[in-house]
Amino acid sequence: MTKTELISVVAEKTGSTKKNAEVAVNAVFSAISDTLAEGEKVSIVGFGTFEIRDRKEKQVINPRTREKMTAPASKAPAFKAGQALKNAVNK
Repeated sequence: MTKTELISVVAEKTGSTKKNAEVAVNAVFSAISDTLAEGEKVSIVGFGTFEIRDRKEKQVINPRTREKMTAPASKAPAFKAGQALKNAVNK
């Protein structure tokens, strides 16, 4: 599902216009992004948890040159599905 398709579904389910649904979807994505950028978790009961995970520095190999390199430590967003979502998917 693309963002445009998500907006259409939200508009249909809420009886709203696509423009209003787009504003709502963008607001949710923005709130999640801003909260993660501040280093905090976003927990949505019944759906799941978004969080930032630290990745350690590691040795990698450049596939073109076979040269060993060091990938720097970084942070990555992660999502852990809640039990209700897992159950909905495994019907």
